[in-house]
Amino acid sequence: MSSFSTQVAIITGAASGLGLVIAHKLLNEGASVGLFDLNEKALNEEFVGNLDKEELIGLDVTDEQQVEKGVARVVERFGKVDILINCAGITGTTGIKSHEVDTMNLKKVFDVNFMASYYTSKAVLPYMLANHYGRILHIASIAGKEGNAGMLAYSASKAAVIGMTKVQGKEYAETGITVNALAPAVIRTPLVDAMPESQVKYMTDKIPMKRCGTLEEAANMAAFIVSHENSFTTGFTFDLSGGRATY
Repeated sequence: MSSFSTQVAIITGAASGLGLVIAHKLLNEGASVGLFDLNEKALNEEFVGNLDKEELIGLDVTDEQQVEKGVARVVERFGKVDILINCAGITGTTGIKSHEVDTMNLKKVFDVNFMASYYTSKAVLPYMLANHYGRILHIASIAGKEGNAGMLAYSASKAAVIGMTKVQGKEYAETGITVNALAPAVIRTPLVDAMPESQVKYMTDKIPMKRCGTLEEAANMAAFIVSHENSFTTGFTFDLSGGRATY
Protein backbone atom coordinates (compact mmCIF):
# COMPACT_ATOMS: atom_id res chain seq x y z
CA MET A 1 0.00 0.00 0.00
CA SER A 2 1.19 3.50 -0.78
CA SER A 3 1.53 6.20 1.84
CA PHE A 4 -1.47 8.11 0.41
CA SER A 5 -3.89 5.19 0.09
CA THR A 6 -6.00 6.28 3.06
CA GLN A 7 -5.54 10.02 2.57
CA VAL A 8 -7.98 12.67 1.35
CA ALA A 9 -6.48 15.72 -0.32
CA ILE A 10 -7.78 19.01 -1.69
CA ILE A 11 -5.80 20.68 -4.47
CA THR A 12 -6.56 24.13 -5.86
CA GLY A 13 -5.62 25.09 -9.39
CA ALA A 14 -5.91 21.40 -10.25
CA ALA A 15 -6.79 21.79 -13.93
CA SER A 16 -3.34 22.90 -15.13
CA GLY A 17 0.32 23.35 -14.31
CA LEU A 18 1.66 22.29 -10.94
CA GLY A 19 -1.78 21.57 -9.47
CA LEU A 20 -2.56 19.14 -12.29
CA VAL A 21 0.71 17.21 -11.96
CA ILE A 22 0.49 17.02 -8.15
CA ALA A 23 -3.12 15.86 -8.36
CA HIS A 24 -2.26 13.02 -10.73
CA LYS A 25 0.70 12.01 -8.55
CA LEU A 26 -1.44 11.74 -5.41
CA LEU A 27 -4.21 9.94 -7.29
CA ASN A 28 -1.67 7.47 -8.70
CA GLU A 29 -0.46 6.82 -5.15
CA GLY A 30 -3.94 6.05 -3.92
CA ALA A 31 -5.29 9.30 -2.48
CA SER A 32 -8.87 10.49 -2.80
CA VAL A 33 -8.74 14.04 -4.12
CA GLY A 34 -11.01 17.06 -4.20
CA LEU A 35 -10.03 19.00 -7.32
CA PHE A 36 -10.74 22.74 -7.28
CA ASP A 37 -10.43 24.99 -10.31
CA LEU A 38 -12.29 27.88 -11.87
CA ASN A 39 -12.05 26.09 -15.23
CA GLU A 40 -14.54 23.28 -14.70
CA LYS A 41 -14.36 22.26 -18.37
CA ALA A 42 -10.62 21.67 -18.10
CA LEU A 43 -11.11 19.66 -14.91
CA ASN A 44 -13.49 17.33 -16.72
CA GLU A 45 -11.04 16.98 -19.60
CA GLU A 46 -7.99 16.26 -17.43
CA PHE A 47 -9.53 13.83 -14.94
CA VAL A 48 -11.22 10.75 -16.35
CA GLY A 49 -11.35 7.11 -15.41
CA ASN A 50 -10.86 7.35 -11.67
CA LEU A 51 -14.18 8.80 -10.55
CA ASP A 52 -14.35 6.79 -7.32
CA LYS A 53 -11.31 8.77 -6.09
CA GLU A 54 -12.09 12.19 -7.61
CA GLU A 55 -14.45 15.00 -6.65
CA LEU A 56 -14.33 17.64 -9.38
CA ILE A 57 -15.47 21.07 -8.19
CA GLY A 58 -15.55 24.15 -10.38
CA LEU A 59 -15.30 27.15 -8.07
CA ASP A 60 -13.75 30.55 -7.60
CA VAL A 61 -11.13 30.26 -4.86
CA THR A 62 -11.36 34.02 -4.22
CA ASP A 63 -14.94 33.56 -3.00
CA GLU A 64 -14.85 32.46 0.65
CA GLN A 65 -18.37 31.01 0.64
CA GLN A 66 -17.67 28.93 -2.46
CA VAL A 67 -14.48 27.63 -0.84
CA GLU A 68 -16.32 26.68 2.36
CA LYS A 69 -18.98 24.82 0.37
CA GLY A 70 -16.34 23.08 -1.75
CA VAL A 71 -14.43 21.85 1.29
CA ALA A 72 -17.65 20.66 2.94
CA ARG A 73 -18.54 18.79 -0.25
CA VAL A 74 -15.20 16.94 -0.22
CA VAL A 75 -15.63 16.01 3.45
CA GLU A 76 -19.18 14.82 2.81
CA ARG A 77 -17.95 12.66 -0.07
CA PHE A 78 -14.81 11.18 1.51
CA GLY A 79 -15.40 11.62 5.24
CA LYS A 80 -12.40 13.83 6.08
CA VAL A 81 -9.62 15.99 4.68
CA ASP A 82 -5.99 15.20 5.47
CA ILE A 83 -4.13 17.35 2.94
CA LEU A 84 -4.52 20.79 1.40
CA ILE A 85 -2.24 21.97 -1.40
CA ASN A 86 -2.78 25.52 -2.66
CA CYS A 87 -1.56 25.69 -6.26
CA ALA A 88 -3.94 28.27 -7.74
CA GLY A 89 -1.99 31.36 -8.67
CA ILE A 90 -1.56 34.19 -11.17
CA THR A 91 1.32 36.55 -11.91
CA GLY A 92 -0.70 39.60 -12.86
CA THR A 93 0.90 42.14 -15.16
CA THR A 94 4.69 41.78 -15.22
CA GLY A 95 7.64 43.64 -16.69
CA ILE A 96 6.59 46.98 -15.18
CA LYS A 97 7.90 49.13 -12.36
CA SER A 98 5.94 49.82 -9.19
CA HIS A 99 4.67 53.25 -10.25
CA GLU A 100 3.16 51.63 -13.36
CA VAL A 101 1.26 48.94 -11.46
CA ASP A 102 -2.52 49.00 -11.83
CA THR A 103 -4.00 48.84 -8.33
CA MET A 104 -6.94 46.67 -9.35
CA ASN A 105 -4.57 44.19 -10.99
CA LEU A 106 -2.50 44.04 -7.80
CA LYS A 107 -5.61 43.42 -5.72
CA LYS A 108 -6.65 40.60 -8.07
CA VAL A 109 -3.24 38.95 -7.70
CA PHE A 110 -3.49 39.16 -3.90
CA ASP A 111 -7.01 37.72 -4.02
CA VAL A 112 -5.88 34.64 -5.97
CA ASN A 113 -2.43 34.10 -4.47
CA PHE A 114 -2.92 35.07 -0.84
CA MET A 115 -6.59 35.44 0.09
CA ALA A 116 -7.57 32.16 -1.57
CA SER A 117 -4.86 30.31 0.36
CA TYR A 118 -6.15 31.93 3.53
CA TYR A 119 -9.76 30.94 2.71
CA THR A 120 -8.90 27.31 1.97
CA SER A 121 -6.69 26.84 5.02
CA LYS A 122 -9.30 28.50 7.24
CA ALA A 123 -11.92 26.11 5.86
CA VAL A 124 -9.95 22.87 6.25
CA LEU A 125 -8.33 23.53 9.63
CA PRO A 126 -11.41 22.77 11.76
CA TYR A 127 -11.73 19.35 10.09
CA MET A 128 -8.01 18.66 10.58
CA LEU A 129 -8.16 19.77 14.22
CA ALA A 130 -11.05 17.39 14.85
CA ASN A 131 -9.00 14.56 13.34
CA HIS A 132 -5.74 15.58 15.09
CA TYR A 133 -3.92 15.38 11.76
CA GLY A 134 -3.28 17.51 8.71
CA ARG A 135 -0.81 18.58 6.08
CA ILE A 136 -1.12 22.03 4.46
CA LEU A 137 1.17 23.15 1.65
CA HIS A 138 1.05 26.66 0.23
CA ILE A 139 2.83 27.12 -3.09
CA ALA A 140 4.92 30.27 -2.70
CA SER A 141 7.81 31.42 -4.91
CA ILE A 142 11.43 32.46 -4.81
CA ALA A 143 9.99 35.85 -5.81
CA GLY A 144 8.38 35.98 -2.37
CA LYS A 145 11.80 35.62 -0.73
CA GLU A 146 13.90 37.87 -2.95
CA GLY A 147 11.47 40.08 -4.87
CA ASN A 148 11.59 39.98 -8.67
CA ALA A 149 11.91 43.38 -10.31
CA GLY A 150 8.94 43.97 -12.58
CA MET A 151 6.71 41.69 -10.51
CA LEU A 152 5.54 43.73 -7.53
CA ALA A 153 2.10 42.15 -7.18
CA TYR A 154 3.32 38.58 -7.57
CA SER A 155 6.40 38.97 -5.35
CA ALA A 156 4.51 40.74 -2.56
CA SER A 157 1.60 38.26 -2.63
CA LYS A 158 3.96 35.29 -2.39
CA ALA A 159 5.85 37.00 0.45
CA ALA A 160 2.50 37.22 2.23
CA VAL A 161 1.98 33.49 1.64
CA ILE A 162 5.37 32.79 3.24
CA GLY A 163 4.45 34.98 6.20
CA MET A 164 1.16 33.14 6.66
CA THR A 165 2.98 29.81 6.50
CA LYS A 166 5.26 30.86 9.37
CA VAL A 167 2.31 31.99 11.47
CA GLN A 168 0.16 28.91 10.84
CA GLY A 169 3.08 26.55 11.37
CA LYS A 170 3.57 27.96 14.87
CA GLU A 171 -0.13 28.14 15.69
CA TYR A 172 -0.85 24.45 14.97
CA ALA A 173 2.53 22.91 15.84
CA GLU A 174 1.11 20.83 18.71
CA THR A 175 -1.99 19.58 16.94
CA GLY A 176 -0.65 17.01 14.49
CA ILE A 177 -1.02 19.55 11.67
CA THR A 178 1.96 20.84 9.71
CA VAL A 179 1.87 23.92 7.50
CA ASN A 180 4.68 24.48 5.03
CA ALA A 181 5.38 26.32 1.79
CA LEU A 182 7.27 25.48 -1.39
CA ALA A 183 9.20 28.24 -3.14
CA PRO A 184 10.03 27.32 -6.73
CA ALA A 185 12.15 29.40 -9.03
CA VAL A 186 11.06 29.20 -12.66
CA ILE A 187 9.00 26.09 -13.40
CA ARG A 188 7.76 25.72 -16.96
CA THR A 189 3.99 26.00 -16.50
CA PRO A 190 1.22 27.76 -18.44
CA LEU A 191 1.57 30.61 -15.93
CA VAL A 192 5.23 31.08 -16.87
CA ASP A 193 4.60 30.52 -20.58
CA ALA A 194 2.19 33.48 -20.52
CA MET A 195 4.90 35.83 -19.22
CA PRO A 196 7.14 37.94 -21.48
CA GLU A 197 10.23 35.97 -22.50
CA SER A 198 12.42 38.79 -21.19
CA GLN A 199 10.89 38.35 -17.73
CA VAL A 200 11.47 34.57 -17.84
CA LYS A 201 15.09 35.11 -18.93
CA TYR A 202 15.61 37.59 -16.07
CA MET A 203 14.48 34.94 -13.60
CA THR A 204 16.28 31.98 -15.21
CA ASP A 205 19.58 33.87 -15.39
CA LYS A 206 19.53 34.09 -11.58
CA ILE A 207 19.47 30.29 -11.22
CA PRO A 208 22.95 28.74 -10.75
CA MET A 209 21.81 25.58 -12.56
CA LYS A 210 20.82 27.79 -15.52
CA ARG A 211 17.62 25.87 -16.22
CA CYS A 212 13.98 25.82 -15.28
CA GLY A 213 12.69 23.31 -12.80
CA THR A 214 10.33 20.61 -14.02
CA LEU A 215 6.77 19.96 -12.94
CA GLU A 216 7.76 16.43 -11.93
CA GLU A 217 10.49 17.74 -9.60
CA ALA A 218 8.00 20.08 -7.99
CA ALA A 219 5.35 17.37 -7.64
CA ASN A 220 7.80 14.93 -6.03
CA MET A 221 8.84 17.50 -3.44
CA ALA A 222 5.24 18.51 -2.77
CA ALA A 223 4.29 14.87 -2.20
CA PHE A 224 7.05 14.47 0.38
CA ILE A 225 6.07 17.68 2.19
CA VAL A 226 2.46 16.48 2.66
CA SER A 227 3.40 12.89 3.52
CA HIS A 228 3.16 11.13 6.88
CA GLU A 229 6.94 10.87 6.88
CA ASN A 230 7.43 14.65 6.94
CA SER A 231 6.22 15.07 10.50
CA PHE A 232 8.78 17.35 12.20
CA THR A 233 8.94 20.27 9.76
CA THR A 234 6.38 23.05 9.98
CA GLY A 235 6.29 26.77 9.26
CA PHE A 236 9.10 26.21 6.75
CA THR A 237 9.53 27.28 3.13
CA PHE A 238 11.18 24.55 1.09
CA ASP A 239 13.62 25.52 -1.66
CA LEU A 240 13.13 24.44 -5.29
CA SER A 241 15.33 26.96 -7.00
CA GLY A 242 18.35 25.28 -8.59
CA GLY A 243 20.66 26.87 -6.06
CA ARG A 244 19.24 30.39 -6.17
CA ALA A 245 17.86 30.39 -2.62
CA THR A 246 20.46 30.07 0.11
CA TYR A 247 18.18 30.57 3.11
